[in-house]
Formats: sequence, structure tokens, C-alpha cells
Amino acid sequence: MRWRGERQSSNIEDRRGMGVGKVAVGGGLGTVLLLIIALIFGADPRQLLEQLPTEPSSQVQSSRPLDPEEEKLKEFVSVVLGKSEDVWHNVFQQNGRQYREPTLVLFTDRVESACGRAGAAVGPFYCPGDEKVYIDLSFYEELRRRFNAPGDFAQAYVIAHEVGHHVQHLLGISDRVDAMRGRVSEVEANQLSVRLELQADFFAGVFARYVKDQGLLDAGDIEEALAAASAIGDDNIQRQQTGYVVPDSFTHGSSEQRLRWFKRGYDTGDIRQGDTFSARDL
Repeated sequence: MRWRGERQSSNIEDRRGMGVGKVAVGGGLGTVLLLIIALIFGADPRQLLEQLPTEPSSQVQSSRPLDPEEEKLKEFVSVVLGKSEDVWHNVFQQNGRQYREPTLVLFTDRVESACGRAGAAVGPFYCPGDEKVYIDLSFYEELRRRFNAPGDFAQAYVIAHEVGHHVQHLLGISDRVDAMRGRVSEVEANQLSVRLELQADFFAGVFARYVKDQGLLDAGDIEEALAAASAIGDDNIQRQQTGYVVPDSFTHGSSEQRLRWFKRGYDTGDIRQGDTFSARDL
């Protein structure tokens, strides 16, 4: 992505170097991986973070120094957030609405949000309670190494997907889904979650189309985003972890579904084509 020299968003809250006490996550590596999978691209953190046992909150200073590579990442995500502001202001205006910009919070190790306290192991997440996206930039190394999804546009996809959840929040979609979850079975609730996540993938594709139309994509950028979407499909992750797949337990969608909806958003650039809740075939 050709991002250098582009406008950086001012909606950045830099909490790097500051912690909020300790987060005690039980269950070993398996639990940590499940949390990463569940929250990488936007599962409602209110349902998971509240379950994490924590020690009393206290402000502590992290000793981890900020390095030039991380500062470059900060500049990059600031540009990505700025581009997302441009596209969603435009889309909302076209549909007679007003877009309210989210804040991107950068943190180190652990963070306090309106949705609860979270450690870096839960991955990036969006909190509707304070309309903020949270990310520890060290996650991008996990994305490259653990999920085999390198590249700057794979990184942009992470932010675009989380902003997609903010769009859902502004449109009232998330609240409606939350209300429906309380009235259905666990399997049906999982299916609602899948549709919510696939729509956020669609919105990320709309963002990618906007960046393309601005002439800012490099060769291979879309492939990087597609690789990231495929890597975190429920079927792919379950197969890696257990050797088998349980479709009824999906909460984010299969690799094929995530690819399809991102690509639909990218191909059409039309928000009206992203109604995953009415779609018969996901």
C-alpha cells in the first residue's frame, strides 16, 4: 500500500508503555489461542473479557522501549484509520447519514476499555461501549508468524475489519444482533455471530475498493488481505488445532466465506450489497 505522505488520522490514543495492573488468564496456551481466534477480527469482547479473572487495576509503566519499526507501524495504522474515515464519511453522506469517527487505541501488554480489561493475547478488538478500536502493535508479528499472513495490506485489513464493527454499531446492527442472541439457541447465536463477522469483512472490502480507486494499492495487496481472511477462517483454525471441523461452533465464518464477502465488498464497493443477514447462501 502506498501510504507514505498520506493524511494520518488524529483519532489516535497512544497508551503504549502504560499498563493497568495484571490480567490473569487461566487455561494455558489453549485458552490464549482461543481468545486470539475469537477476538482477532471483532467478536464482541464484552462476552469474553468479562470472563477473564483479573487483579485489581493499577497504573504501571512498561519498560519495553519503542523502536523505529513500531513507530513506522503507528504512522501506517494512522494512515489506514484516516482512509477509513474518508470512505465512511463518504458512504454515510451518500445514504443521508452522518459518520462518527472511532478512536484507535495503541497499547502495550494490557489495556482497560469500556468492555473490560484485556491483555495483548486477545488480539485487536472493537468496543462499542466507548467506540474505540484497540490494538497492541506487536500483534502484527503474530499475524505474520503464527497465522502466516504478512504484508502491510494484511495489517490494513485488521484495522478495516474492526472499523467495520464500528460501522455496524453506528447503524444499529450490533445492538439488534445482541438482542436476538438472547432469544435463540447457542447454535443460532453462533450463526448470528458469523453473519456479523462476514458483514465486517464485506465492509473491509469496501474500504479496500476505496483505496484501490485512489491508486494506492500495490501489486499483491489484495492477495495479502485475502490471505489474512483465509487464515483466520473458523474451519482452518479448527483443523489446525484439533484436526477436525465443527461447523455449528463457527462464530466468524469459514475461510471460503470470509474470502467471498471481503471480495464482494471489494468488487462492488456498494454497501447495499453487504446484507449478510438476509443472504441465504453465505
